[in-house]
Amino acid sequence: MSFHLTLFGEFLAFFIMLCIPIFAVISYKIGKRKSTMPGVLAFVGGCFALFPLFGLIFIAVLALKKDLPKNNGYAG
Repeated sequence: MSFHLTLFGEFLAFFIMLCIPIFAVISYKIGKRKSTMPGVLAFVGGCFALFPLFGLIFIAVLALKKDLPKNNGYAG
């Protein structure tokens, strides 16, 4: 049984390329509730997806952050 390292590298690159948009979308969705700058959080989440463990840690920390207070539109 031979083990092709090139095939493993291609699978790993495909997996990371698949994780980048998934982590970015998840970071954006969570970031809309947790921050005033969800686009920046989506970019950072996508960058951390290059190392999937860091991306998962980032999403977990983001999910544990407190939500922004709700604005009910009443100004006074």
